[in-house]
Amino acid sequence: MRAGTRRDADVSTTGTIADRSWPRARTAVLRDAVGVGVAVGALGLSFGALSVLAGFSVAQTCALSLLMFSGASQFAVVGVLGAGGGALTGAATATLLGVRNSLYGLNLASLLRLRGVRRLVGAHLVLDESSAMATARDDPREARLAFWATGISVFVLWNIATLGGALGAHVLPDPEALGLDVAAPAAFVALLLPRLRGRRLWALAVAAAGLALVMVPLLPAGTPVLVAGLTAIVAAFAARRAGGR
Repeated sequence: MRAGTRRDADVSTTGTIADRSWPRARTAVLRDAVGVGVAVGALGLSFGALSVLAGFSVAQTCALSLLMFSGASQFAVVGVLGAGGGALTGAATATLLGVRNSLYGLNLASLLRLRGVRRLVGAHLVLDESSAMATARDDPREARLAFWATGISVFVLWNIATLGGALGAHVLPDPEALGLDVAAPAAFVALLLPRLRGRRLWALAVAAAGLALVMVPLLPAGTPVLVAGLTAIVAAFAARRAGGR
């Protein structure tokens, strides 16, 4: 009985300590989530301006951010269509880049355990940032809060920034004089670089970039990026299978 009582007391004490530390942990998570939202929102300003300068209306630009809500995919669409590529090529490139979010969702499903409408909302908030913030936490409660707080923070600030950039695009001078004609590719590269971890990924990225450059004079605008991306995915799967044998 004494041993059982001691164990119960230990469990109770652990629970009390966890409850006391929760407000501090919650504050830290929310602070980090807002910081991530602000950082990503800065890119939203660029996207809004570039989208309008590429020929999209303010309404279309805001709709992309509200409905697609994927920075890399949005920059890809604007880059492809702005370079004269077709809508189908732009959509295919955006879909290819968005596949990784599905993989994030599978990884987060057991943690979030969402149903119904919450599942749909959660799926829309699955991002590189929200996934990274959630998986970096060992405590499930902190991880869930990190996911929701980061996803909502990025969504709100990204869309506000998109609107601001789109409205501000009309007062800009010649975009080529400001270097904005290369800002979309530069922003895309900035989103990509943090995800290149390890020699294999760097090698694939460099090879894919080289392939895309070679194909630029041979294929319609936007298509080289799509072909290079598909080739990189096939090569990555082949390398993984070969390494597992």
